[in-house]
Amino acid sequence: MRSRFDEQLELLNKELLEMGALIEHAIKSASQALLTQDVDAANKAIEFDKEVDQKEKDIESLCLRLLLQQQPVARDLRQISAALKMITDMERIGDQAADISGIVIYLAGTPYIKRLEHLPQMADAAIRMVKGSIDAYVRKDLALTKEIIDMDDIIDNLFVIVKNELIERIHEKAENGEQAIDLLMVAKYFERIGDHAQNIAEWVEFSITGKHKGELI
Repeated sequence: MRSRFDEQLELLNKELLEMGALIEHAIKSASQALLTQDVDAANKAIEFDKEVDQKEKDIESLCLRLLLQQQPVARDLRQISAALKMITDMERIGDQAADISGIVIYLAGTPYIKRLEHLPQMADAAIRMVKGSIDAYVRKDLALTKEIIDMDDIIDNLFVIVKNELIERIHEKAENGEQAIDLLMVAKYFERIGDHAQNIAEWVEFSITGKHKGELI
């Protein structure tokens, strides 16, 4: 019975890795579409979101089967409950990559009011956080979770830089305002992706230690 349960836990890890890969691709496609104003790449990121939504349902079903059909010990319960929390954040990351892509499609064909320097940096940091948090879960790597949590500060700082640059563009020329708001929304979505990746890392920490940052100790 235990060997069958362990096989199912391995399947859970595999499914989480696949979902993580999907959202990585979604962020990359959205970021690439933003840089090149490529509508096809933007539509690809939106398609990834549909796959992410289905993967969330598949993993949720697997977790519920593990809880109902097996007799998990405390460590297993932490792993399964953490996975259920993680996929919620992962699904929202897919949504936000799709939201970025929607803005890219809206702005297609319109020259940017500034060179996009820091938004790709935000995307790269977000991808590293997502990949690292999933790897930490599979490897049960507590040190990596702390590294990922600390990385959120990088994205937050980049968001402030982007916001200030866009405010300057509006001050220079009022007509820049509409696009500046759109680009600020893109930055905000990347910041939220970082927040969700941090949440994932915190749930990984819980799966390892049994303690969550939000708990009162």
